[in-house]
Amino acid sequence: MTAAPEVTAATATEEPVPIEARGRGAATHWPRLVALGVLVTGAGFAAWKLPLEQLPTWVDQLGPAAPAVAVLVCAVLLCALVPRTAISLGCGALFGAVGGAVWSLTAALLAATVTYAAGRWAGRDFVAAHAGHRLARLDRWLARRGLLAVIVVRLQPIAPFGLVGYAYGTSSVRFRHYLLGTALGGLPSSFSYATIGAAAIAPHSLSWLTFIPAATGILISAAAALHWRHQSRSTARPATA
Repeated sequence: MTAAPEVTAATATEEPVPIEARGRGAATHWPRLVALGVLVTGAGFAAWKLPLEQLPTWVDQLGPAAPAVAVLVCAVLLCALVPRTAISLGCGALFGAVGGAVWSLTAALLAATVTYAAGRWAGRDFVAAHAGHRLARLDRWLARRGLLAVIVVRLQPIAPFGLVGYAYGTSSVRFRHYLLGTALGGLPSSFSYATIGAAAIAPHSLSWLTFIPAATGILISAAAALHWRHQSRSTARPATA
């Protein structure tokens, strides 16, 4: 008969927790999933009803408070699965290239925090209870690569920004890796799209420099893919004496 492993404060709070080790009581999380779905649907309906043609007038009326209000509104829209490209373009048109990039990225980080927390609250245990072998393996892969994996995912427009945040909330990826990776991965496209949005108001501001951040993002993604491919081959290669 073996002794039970000692449980310490360090082991009790250690993260990330493998997805296979979670999932107890997942049935109790159905109400949370339903509540989250209702909230996202309601925010999406509000976004659909938003009178976009009045936004420039509202910005003028709000004065110095306009950026703060815009950040909050854009964060809600991102949580409602509105594409971040549209948000960055709109911020660029309203606040200029630099201001639009800064405020759209700020809204993205706020939305990233909210969606990660919501995904963890509503879906982490539920996903763990229903996770198959492939999902568990993907979860381990993301947790091992941490920051770089988040950067590459955020550089690619593979899914709505908010949806990626909800998905990461159900994973074992640490929050600090997720948030920093979101900031670094979202930086190039924020400046590129905000500059394009500003060019809709002032066409002379658009130049070839606009596309440098986006090109940088592509290069980072390609370099990361090559690194992981080389790493996978090295791991799969049998050890020699």
